[in-house]
Amino acid sequence: MSDKVILLVEDNPDDEALTLRALKKNNILNEVVVAHDGEEALEYLFGTGKYEGRDTSIQPQVILLDLQLPKINGLEVLKRLRADKRTMLQPVVILTTSSEEMDVIASYENGANSYTRKPVDFNQFIEAVKQLGLYWLVLNEAPVKRGGEGEVEYDGVAAGSPC
Repeated sequence: MSDKVILLVEDNPDDEALTLRALKKNNILNEVVVAHDGEEALEYLFGTGKYEGRDTSIQPQVILLDLQLPKINGLEVLKRLRADKRTMLQPVVILTTSSEEMDVIASYENGANSYTRKPVDFNQFIEAVKQLGLYWLVLNEAPVKRGGEGEVEYDGVAAGSPC
């Protein structure tokens, strides 16, 4: 499980530390890349800006995405991921404090795979992270990326093609 990278997109230092602590407490030892705003997340995923030259064929197993982010908000990040054939199938879990129904609806309308509210209680948060890790890193079957440069194919099906 530790070879699967997690991208945590979180601008709040306390929530970042809490998430990293919860992952460690649950023995989720995967490498965690932290982006502190939406722009940095997109740079990481597409190998631009400070991540210029990063091997973008290696993508996170799951993205834990906050909604309230500086520069580019979480919903806009999600829209851009879904609009690009290289990241359109990337698993994205919204991990936020927002309990607004419109945020839940907008997240799913824009292609979120899951919407999880951050519990206020640390023990509940640890359990929530444990469940996320178990599902997204162990149980979930992510598509196996195949194909050459500029071409995205998942297990013999071109991205965007009807199955």
